[in-house]
Formats: sequence, C-alpha cells, structure tokens
Amino acid sequence: MAKYRRGRINDAVAEELAVALREVREPKVQNNFVSITRADVAPDLKFASVYFSCIGDSDEAAEGLKKCTGMLRHHLAVTLNLRITPELRFVKDGSIEHGARIAKALEEIRINDEKLKNSEAKDKENGRF
Repeated sequence: MAKYRRGRINDAVAEELAVALREVREPKVQNNFVSITRADVAPDLKFASVYFSCIGDSDEAAEGLKKCTGMLRHHLAVTLNLRITPELRFVKDGSIEHGARIAKALEEIRINDEKLKNSEAKDKENGRF
C-alpha cells in the first residue's frame, strides 16, 4: 500500500473516531474529556493503534475506551469504506505532557537568563567589573 494512502487512512480513522467519541455514553470516557490525537493503522489494515489524550485519569479513560471498542469499530465499519475494519488498541499519547515539560524548561531557562543579565548590568553600573 502506498505511503500516502496509509497516511490518509490514518487521518480518516482518527477523524471518524473523534466523531464517534461524541456519541459514547460511557461515564469513564465522558468524565475524563477524552480526545483522539492520532491513529496508526497497520499496512494490512488488521490493527490500529489509536492515541488519545485526556483531562483526568488516563487509566480510567483507557478502560472506558476498551469497553467502547466494539461500538467505535462498528462506527468505522459503517463510515469508512475499508476492506477490513481494524481492531483498535488505545494508547495514551504523552506528547502533550512532554511538550508542556519542554515549554516549562525553556521558560525557566529564559527567566534565569534574564536574571543573570540583570545582575550583570547592575554589577557594571556599580563598577564591580
């Protein structure tokens, strides 16, 4: 299968699962504000890793998504015209938290750099250099 086709399938699966997630009535999914970030479908279309992020307990959300797998897979079968409807495996996406940690570290570096520049400027004014 061509690489661009697989990319389109990945995007379509992620989009359709995001739409289907609005219809899920599982409290563990609704209470944790789950959103689909991306999907990675295997080349043979038998399996798909679906990455999600949530606000709340990610373990509880994963458990709720696992309960809803049948309904979500049925939604994919109805909406997407694929030879095989992939089996879904839900994985917590840590990229948002990772990005937040990087942003926080960069902000701390910027603040420390400003403090260092300010102290050097004060030392120059006072003739300590």
